[in-house]
Amino acid sequence: MATQNDSSTAAGGFGRVSRTAGLLFRYLLLAATLFGLVVMTVLLLYVANDAFQPLTADTGWHLTYLATLLAPAFAVGAHLYRTNAEALQTGALAVGLVVVSLLFSGGAALLLVDVVVPLELFAVAVAVLAPMAVVVAVVSRDRALSFTAQFATTVAAFYISLFGLPGPLESLLGLPSVVPSLVDAVLYAPYAPDPWLAVTLVVGGSVALAGSRFVAADRGRRTQATVAGAVLVGIALGAFVGPLLGVDPMPATVVAAVGIAPPAVYATGVAANREHERIGLLLPAVVIAGTGLGALATDALGFAGPDSWVTWAFLTSPHSRFAEQAGFYPAIAGSILLMLAVAVLAFPVGVGAAVYLEEYAPENRFKRVVDVNISNLAGVPSVVYGLLGLGIFVTYLGRSAGTILVGGATLGLLILPIVIISAREAIRSVPNDVRNASYGMGATRWQTVKNVVLPRSFSGILTGTILALGRAIGETAPLIMIGAPNVKFAAPTALGEAASAMPLQVYAWSSLYAGEEFYQKVVPAGVVVLVVILLAMNSVAIVLRNKYQTGE
Repeated sequence: MATQNDSSTAAGGFGRVSRTAGLLFRYLLLAATLFGLVVMTVLLLYVANDAFQPLTADTGWHLTYLATLLAPAFAVGAHLYRTNAEALQTGALAVGLVVVSLLFSGGAALLLVDVVVPLELFAVAVAVLAPMAVVVAVVSRDRALSFTAQFATTVAAFYISLFGLPGPLESLLGLPSVVPSLVDAVLYAPYAPDPWLAVTLVVGGSVALAGSRFVAADRGRRTQATVAGAVLVGIALGAFVGPLLGVDPMPATVVAAVGIAPPAVYATGVAANREHERIGLLLPAVVIAGTGLGALATDALGFAGPDSWVTWAFLTSPHSRFAEQAGFYPAIAGSILLMLAVAVLAFPVGVGAAVYLEEYAPENRFKRVVDVNISNLAGVPSVVYGLLGLGIFVTYLGRSAGTILVGGATLGLLILPIVIISAREAIRSVPNDVRNASYGMGATRWQTVKNVVLPRSFSGILTGTILALGRAIGETAPLIMIGAPNVKFAAPTALGEAASAMPLQVYAWSSLYAGEEFYQKVVPAGVVVLVVILLAMNSVAIVLRNKYQTGE
């Protein structure tokens, strides 16, 4: 009988079951994973050592930060690990949020100070919010209106608010402006808000609204309004505290809104709503206090820090012919604007294509051809997309070479297949039982997609999009093909202006023409900044994915 079972097992293709072979395969996979992690860690440490040069600091500087920052943080982390792992996770998330928020606040300050006019941003925000209020107050409450009437009223409200009447047809047909747009009304109003106040109302208002919901939870609208008002006042105080610290009101407001308010709101929400995890906030408090105390102590004792190439001057200075004066600022600005253009162009198209292919497209030969081509396009080398962008946008459409708009469109084509594939996988992961339950309750396909499928798949869609943007921000070949300059001495201020990017700048520094000093000193600093931005983007993707998966 046993012989028969053994022969039948062998005939089925599995052969003799061996626990040793399974364990050996498992440990081989573990060894391969550890080998890859160790190699990448060693490589990053090697580059970081050249960029920060920690061994050039005085011994007293290391000992001071060991006593004020590392030792207390390690002790608090070890205690939380033994007693409350969830609190440790909350504290680590708060520390990461502080770092990422401050990093993003620098990019936001760069955009709002040198690129985007705050008053124009405020005017567009008013022109978008006003028709939204009209739609919510009138259209959504009038049940007698048909869908066509609601759609027409909504489109008309947004069109008049953004463009006026006759709007874009005015210059084509020579018609006078009958009704000015709300954007023009705000821009040419006799009393315009100061730039810092415009940023406070737009950016700070968004942070305050999100923060009020996180902190107040279900405590009522009055509590939410109180929290939102407190956050908004705290952000506005940045314009008055900044000059006392030697910072202009405008960048101080941006840092307060993007860099300080989100971590403060998160800490307040944890303290108010998560009593079991509240002790975890001790970790970011120790890190922040230890960093400040260490800076004061080393300055008072006269200990010299490391001779780092990643300094504030490096991040805020333009390129120079000399390595000691070289800066990364124009390249950082160009990369930020390129990623904004890529996100605006690739995200709606990619998600829309994924929704159509998964929810609406019939199973026929055309869909199979599209599926195969999308998969093939995801593996096409990036230099091919650069040639495609050069042929379509520069040669055929006659656009200027190397501009932000052309670069964003080219990189958008590069990541579009990745966005479509990741979005389709996220949509496909939604169980069919959920769709059938929605159909069983009388919902239409559009209502099912909007209220059931997209909310459940949004975390995967967002994660895939951010990871695709992480690939785009590190690409060099497509930008070279479309004629983007390797070096720019000033940050771009418009979408039609030529712009460099961080990978192009590092490539220029690493060339033989730049000199050995650039290659040995400035290149590691640029690589570290690029890697830090990539890690920040990936961390945001992970946090958003976990948030939507847990529903917190």
